[in-house]
Amino acid sequence: MADETKSGGGGLKVIPKPEKHPIRVLLLDDREENLLLRSTIIRQHGYEAITATSIEEAEAKLADIDIAVLDYHLGAGKFGTDVAETLREKRPQVPIIILSATLERKFGGIADMHLLKGYSSTDDLIAALRNFEAKKRGKPVVVDARDFYYSRISMSMGEDVALEILDAEGDWQYVNDHFATLFEKKRQWFVGKNLFESFPELTDEWREIVKTVAETRETYIDRGMRGIPHLPKKNPRYVWNVLVFPLKLHDERPGVVVSARVIEKKF
Repeated sequence: MADETKSGGGGLKVIPKPEKHPIRVLLLDDREENLLLRSTIIRQHGYEAITATSIEEAEAKLADIDIAVLDYHLGAGKFGTDVAETLREKRPQVPIIILSATLERKFGGIADMHLLKGYSSTDDLIAALRNFEAKKRGKPVVVDARDFYYSRISMSMGEDVALEILDAEGDWQYVNDHFATLFEKKRQWFVGKNLFESFPELTDEWREIVKTVAETRETYIDRGMRGIPHLPKKNPRYVWNVLVFPLKLHDERPGVVVSARVIEKKF
């Protein structure tokens, strides 16, 4: 980075600009192969990796980091959240990301973000680092975690349930893979489109149901084998037990979750 010059009584003075150091990321994992993989990935994206395989090793390095990425289960009854608690106490401004293979009730206020191993990709980790890096450099940060959040609902209900998340007007916010596959489209085809405009065979009654559930916070159950759009003719299946329940969307607007059990048609 070029230095600046300023004129003074004694002539020009060279004022060196501060160097921009790479963001230092603490990676804690008891498995060295995971550390090797993650450190290689983040270094490729311009970060400095500081690795640790134990709580003690990680806590000895807390003064030298900008972001912490901590594995939750460390084996032998030890957890990355122990390091998170120490870091919060000593350096509360440092962002913390917890990696876990399962969702735990203990997760909550300590960490700034949770990523689920097996579902959150490498891109999710890099995106999280970019967001927290911007925050450290004094830039506004917008974290878009809606897909991660909505997909947790889908996971909890099961992979064999067709699931949609809509706003009160019927605009899709999210659909799961099972729903998209039934209609032979990519998931992103749906997001932003309107359910009732895309599938006009749905009656005005269903438009009213979606709006009512979103605004009154009531729950609706339909066992009449209806409530989602007609399946393609080459994919003839029955729809059974459609559940519509209220949800506050990522932007605080009222919305709904529509889930349906889809079973094979018997000939």
